[in-house]
Amino acid sequence: MRVDDIRVFVPSKDFEVSTEFYTDLGFIGEPAGNDLIIFENGECSFFLQKFYNEEFAKNLMLQICVLDISAAFQQANLARHKTKITRITTEPWGQVFYVWGPVGELLHITQLES
Repeated sequence: MRVDDIRVFVPSKDFEVSTEFYTDLGFIGEPAGNDLIIFENGECSFFLQKFYNEEFAKNLMLQICVLDISAAFQQANLARHKTKITRITTEPWGQVFYVWGPVGELLHITQLES
């Protein structure tokens, strides 16, 4: 098997709220049906689905690799509907901050060392 792409399906409790959150982070959404939006940023994409399961949502984690951690942090700080955000920390492999989305999904916003 040769994989070309992998896309995650992110749950939403309030579809409009989650749409606003990911739009504020810089993703561009394109409807893919009544209950699904494909969000893209650069060459990366994921699905936002009109489906909610609390256990799944609170255990979902995404690593989002960025080129400028400071700019990403400023944008995430301004995002509506985030539930929590940490400061930027430096790790041996790069820098990271964490932001929790509207349903408790955890985003690892990461700038990897070159």
